[in-house]
Amino acid sequence: MMNSIIVLGVILILAILYLIFRVGSLVNVAKGDSGSKVERGNDVHGLLFIVFMVVSLVGFFWYSYVNFDNYTLPIASEHGKVTDKLFWITMGVTVVAFTIISIVMFVFIYKYRYSENRRAAFYPDNHYLELTWTIIPGIVLAVLVFTGLRAWNDITSPPSKNAEVIELIGQQFAWTARYPGKDKELGNVNFKLIDATNEFGLDLTDSKTHDDFKSLELHIPVGKEVLLKIRAKDVLHSVYLPHFRVKMDAVPGMPTHFKFKATKTTQEMRDELGNQAFNYEMACTEICGQGHFSMRFPVVVDTEEDYERWKLSQDSWLKSNPDYMKNVPAGLRESAMIKAGIPVIQEVKQATAVGSN
Repeated sequence: MMNSIIVLGVILILAILYLIFRVGSLVNVAKGDSGSKVERGNDVHGLLFIVFMVVSLVGFFWYSYVNFDNYTLPIASEHGKVTDKLFWITMGVTVVAFTIISIVMFVFIYKYRYSENRRAAFYPDNHYLELTWTIIPGIVLAVLVFTGLRAWNDITSPPSKNAEVIELIGQQFAWTARYPGKDKELGNVNFKLIDATNEFGLDLTDSKTHDDFKSLELHIPVGKEVLLKIRAKDVLHSVYLPHFRVKMDAVPGMPTHFKFKATKTTQEMRDELGNQAFNYEMACTEICGQGHFSMRFPVVVDTEEDYERWKLSQDSWLKSNPDYMKNVPAGLRESAMIKAGIPVIQEVKQATAVGSN
């Protein structure tokens, strides 16, 4: 209701201003001033442009300075420092160009406002001027692009042999993480095998999948390279970890990846911010449907010792879903049970009971 009243009020104000303008025009016609080429308020309008320029630029810089801390997050990754440096260099170039263009534009409007005592000069072209405003921006953009490309290539290059590999899957409307077990290798997946329980599409004919486990929160070790293997099951999603300066789209049918190294544990960041309730989080930055708001994924940065302890406390996916043992080839079942942490004796008893029935 209030929004409708505001819109109606704006429309009425614009209508009143238009009527005042029309009345003024009719009064000038009645007085015989319709042939005048310059309105008496021309100089005032020129000055108002200058006032607007000064107020706008001062307000822009003042607001940016006062609220700077509200728009910058602490950095908790190695490449985040490089990313932020490139961002602020780009921002500096953009702000300088914006300021110069704004000043020149408004000053020209004021200086060259129409005057009956001055005629416009015909100025068709100036090759030196055109070369200047083409070459200089070209050089600046080339430097920005190539430095950014170098950082991007480093982020997306193959991981080190000791990197921690984690898979993230986005779907409407949740994230799920998959970790390798003791073999430190993620098993193969097949989208045709995805169902209500096997959300990853684990291919259980691959022995590497037998000790993989899932998690509903993202745990990563501090000081160790992490490779996120990202995919989507339905629509476009996006992995966004703001404190680590990580952002990568999850695209259906096209796996993507991102590598980084965390530099601050969750507790260290809490101590730095003076907020013991702080937690890292991952968010989806694509509008993926009505439940988009629920795609907030808890993130925990552990010490390497705590991280390994947490991994050992997790049950494998196969152990949590023993019914899928039937999808494991017969020759691999015993080793699969051992790898998945399923007691072999228990499984034999169950098989004997089923056979007796």
